[in-house]
Amino acid sequence: MENKIIIFWFRRDLRLEDNVGLQKALASGYPVLPLFIFDTDILSRLDSTYDRRVDYIHHSLQAINSQLHVSGSTLHTFRGSPKDIFEKLIQTHQVQAVYCNRDYEPYANERDIAVAQLLNKKGIAFSDFKDQVIFDRAEVIKSNGEPYTVFTPYAKKWRENLNATSLTPMNGDVNNFWKETATDIISLEVMGFEKTDLKFEAPALPLDIIKNYGLNRNFPAMDHTTHLGIALRFGTISIRHCVSIALQYNDTWLSELIWREFFMQILYHFPRVVNNSFKPQYDHIQWRNNESEFNLWCEGKTGYPIVDAGMRQLNQTGFMHNRVRMVTASFLCKHLLIDWRWGEAYFAAKLNDYDLSANNGNWQWAASTGCDAAPYFRIFNPTIQTTKFDKDLKYIRRWNPDFEHNPIEPIVIHEVARKRALEIYKRGLDSERARMT
Repeated sequence: MENKIIIFWFRRDLRLEDNVGLQKALASGYPVLPLFIFDTDILSRLDSTYDRRVDYIHHSLQAINSQLHVSGSTLHTFRGSPKDIFEKLIQTHQVQAVYCNRDYEPYANERDIAVAQLLNKKGIAFSDFKDQVIFDRAEVIKSNGEPYTVFTPYAKKWRENLNATSLTPMNGDVNNFWKETATDIISLEVMGFEKTDLKFEAPALPLDIIKNYGLNRNFPAMDHTTHLGIALRFGTISIRHCVSIALQYNDTWLSELIWREFFMQILYHFPRVVNNSFKPQYDHIQWRNNESEFNLWCEGKTGYPIVDAGMRQLNQTGFMHNRVRMVTASFLCKHLLIDWRWGEAYFAAKLNDYDLSANNGNWQWAASTGCDAAPYFRIFNPTIQTTKFDKDLKYIRRWNPDFEHNPIEPIVIHEVARKRALEIYKRGLDSERARMT
């Protein structure tokens, strides 16, 4: 087997420990060449060369590379189209197989099919594994074989299916990497990106926060959420480890992890949700789509202090507290009657922890267009939300400090906007019913 190798392709699993596909590769009997591709099909869609997510990936890869150097190996990093990169690699190496962990987004599925077809023509196997979720594809489905579209029965079945094997860490020998001289990974500058203000830290589970998650998660000034969204998004932490801790310490946090998988399987089974409402009848809503009002929302200048605080936090840091995400999303869709896809795209550009399935699922939840969504007549009152969750105004004063001394005139009046939203939603749904009869 001299000079014959297996490639392990890192994607959304940027860690050496408890990595299913990596361990399968290391156990194959062939030396493993570790690989990461900065996919230009993805990078070209980013709005700016100053992107914390790219910086986070880069930091994560540097950490992996340092670990590989200890074992006498090195991480191969490339910038380009995955298919093109693999065409070159199979010309320069005796590749026996390519191993990776599954990704469930529509683009990723198309990319993997194209790479697998290329490899198969050369007699090279393409093997993918479940790693970023506890259950995937058709592992949690109804008795009739259909996917769940309501969270509660999905979560019930998910919990019933859970067993010790589901949570067993995938660890083993890490010494079977292809031996090479240590090299640095590709630089951000070579890729055309900049260093950001991101402070990279290896992810850790904050047990004090997790233990009290159900009590404190809704109060943005306390900031008692785990901040693990970006780690789960890029796989720098194991979902098996997270679920094991959730089972031990807090059921509310476990429920949030199940929601993550629920939205992933919705995206996998119903990829049309990327550009369309899950409930087709809601695509008949006559959105106002006022660009001036949209820009004021983006800039945090709506005149509603909690909405503006949330948007300013997002713009400055790439993060927004979960409760405030719901308030700002509801405000855009219901108060301003702006298409949820506009807001979803803005969050996609700004959020450090952006994940297509969760972002799409939560925006459609807020807009009432999604599966198991809030009913269209549920319209958050920003003032009441402030009273409930930021009554001392600590969060608002931190991110919107001028709201008291230099207040902005509200761009809409809540009562008027609420009435208008109810009328527009009802009219859209009635027109669809009439069309179907």
